[in-house]
Amino acid sequence: MNNAEHIDDIIIIGAGPTGLFAAFYGGMREISVKIIDSLPQTGGQMMALYPEKYIYDVAGWPKVSAKELTHQLEEQARQFDPAICLEENVQNVQKLEERLFKITTTKTVHYAKTVLITSGAGAFQPRRLKLEAADYYEGKNLFYSVSDLQVLKGHRVCISGGGDSAVDWALMLSDIAEETTLVHRRNQFRAHEQSVRQLHETNVQIKTPMAINGLNGTDDRIESVALKEPKGDNAEILDIDSLLVNHGFLSNIGAIKEWGLELTKNSIVVNQKMETNIPGIYAAGDITTYDGKVKLIATGFGEAPVAVSQAKHYIDPKSKIQPPHSTRVLGGA
Repeated sequence: MNNAEHIDDIIIIGAGPTGLFAAFYGGMREISVKIIDSLPQTGGQMMALYPEKYIYDVAGWPKVSAKELTHQLEEQARQFDPAICLEENVQNVQKLEERLFKITTTKTVHYAKTVLITSGAGAFQPRRLKLEAADYYEGKNLFYSVSDLQVLKGHRVCISGGGDSAVDWALMLSDIAEETTLVHRRNQFRAHEQSVRQLHETNVQIKTPMAINGLNGTDDRIESVALKEPKGDNAEILDIDSLLVNHGFLSNIGAIKEWGLELTKNSIVVNQKMETNIPGIYAAGDITTYDGKVKLIATGFGEAPVAVSQAKHYIDPKSKIQPPHSTRVLGGA
C-alpha cells in the first residue's frame, strides 16, 4: 500500500438506516467514517422502493415516511462530515494485516482499520406478477413501488399482497385513492397486528382468499383484473385504474459470499458484540443473524452503536467500550 493512501477508522458498507446511524455514532465516538453504497442515494431499500410509505416502528415517531426518515438520518450523520461514496459496488474486502483492510469497489480502492457491513438484504428486486402481459403493463399502470402517492389520487387502486408493505400501502391510499381494494390469497395477513386492525377500520375493500389470475386492458393500460379463489371456484372481475403489487422481494448478497464470512441463509452470523468470524469486520442490521434476531429498523439502530463501540475498542484497546452519555458528548449538563 502507498503510504499516501488515506486509512479510515471504519468503512461502513451500506447507506441504509442502520449504516447512516452507524456513521453518526462513529462521529460520536470520534472515529473517522466512510460510507460506501451501490445506490445513487442514501436510504437503502426503503428509499429505492417505497420512499413515500410510512414506517411505524421507529422510536419517537408515531409514523414517518421513508423519505423523511432518510433525510433526518443523513442530516444527523453529516454533523460529523463522514465521506459518503455512492454508486460504488464493493467487490472485495481483504484483510491485509491486523487493523488494516483493503476494500475494492467498482470505482476505486479504499483502506480502513475496521469494516462494518450494514447492507440490509443486499441487492434486491421485487417479486413480479407471474402473468402474461404483466411485463408489458409494468410502468404503465402496474407498479411494484410508488415514489409519489399523488400519482394515484382519485384512482381505483388494486393492491395485491398480504405483508406489511401491502397493508401499509392500503392504509395510506385509503384517503387518497377514490377506491382501494386489497387482494390476498390467504385470509390472514402477514403484517403487524395493529396495522391489520387499522385496515379493518378503513374503507378499504378486502378480497380474501383471492388472487389475481388475469389482466384485461388496452394497449395503454390495465382496465380490470380477474380474481379467483386459489382453492375454490369463486371468481370476479374488478375494474381498476392502477395495480400495485407487493409480493415481497428477491435478495442477493452478491460478492459478500466470497469474503470468507460465516453465513447462514444469506445472512452474516454475528455474536452479541456484532463481531463476525473475521476480527475487525462487524455487521449490523438486516444482513445479520443471531439467536433471537428480529429484523426491524429499530433493531438495526440498537446494533449500530454496539458495532461501532466494539470497532473503536478493536482499533484502540485502551478505549472504553461503554461511551459517555450523549448529553455529555454534545454539551449537555
